[in-house]
Amino acid sequence: MARTSVRERLAKLEQRHRELAAQISEVGIIVAGSVTRRYTHCTSAGCRCNADPPTPHGPYWQWTAKVNGKTVTRRLSAREAQLYQEWIGNDRRVRSLLDQIRTIDTKAAELILKENAAS
Repeated sequence: MARTSVRERLAKLEQRHRELAAQISEVGIIVAGSVTRRYTHCTSAGCRCNADPPTPHGPYWQWTAKVNGKTVTRRLSAREAQLYQEWIGNDRRVRSLLDQIRTIDTKAAELILKENAAS
């Protein structure tokens, strides 16, 4: 009777694994990194960015990420910044789904090992 219970639990875990994997397949482009909005000040004495109160230049959008162990920064248009923010959100979603799969698969592995040890 306990084996049926283990089998049922395994079946539920496997089903949840498949559901999460299906969600991953629906995610679009993924990109790691972050997007920031920057304002700058220049060195021109009479410029508005040095006035009182100052009005800095910008906003300038920037994407920053580690690529092959090096920090890469790229200036973006406002539209590109929107796209990168969406892609970075997709990356976070995939990471979250993978974390959930790992948790489920750990439980499934423990059940399988317990069942094999009991046999």
